[in-house]
Amino acid sequence: MSGLLIALVCLLTCCGQLCQKQAVQNWAGKTLSWKSKLFDPWLLVALASLGIGMLVWLVVLRLTPLNIAYPMLSLNFVLVTLASHFWFGEKTCRRHWWGIALIMLGVVLLGAHL
Repeated sequence: MSGLLIALVCLLTCCGQLCQKQAVQNWAGKTLSWKSKLFDPWLLVALASLGIGMLVWLVVLRLTPLNIAYPMLSLNFVLVTLASHFWFGEKTCRRHWWGIALIMLGVVLLGAHL
């Protein structure tokens, strides 16, 4: 159960990061008031995703030791890298992909305890 909740936290956090990036990209080259930026739909989705993710994270912390749960959040590095590559077309070098592979190996090793 806690493994699924950790995965949900990672997905919500990834969504929040991607929506923040989309919001600031939408602002580029425009003169917007702080109110327009604050109520940008992408930013609102980002805040909602991060807020819900935090609430789910609190449930995870109740069910799982912190020394197991927290390193599992490194899945965010994997998800954000993949999503930014495909959504934003950001380039990722071979060394970065090797780092992602090592992070995934670490998550698999730690996940054996869940």
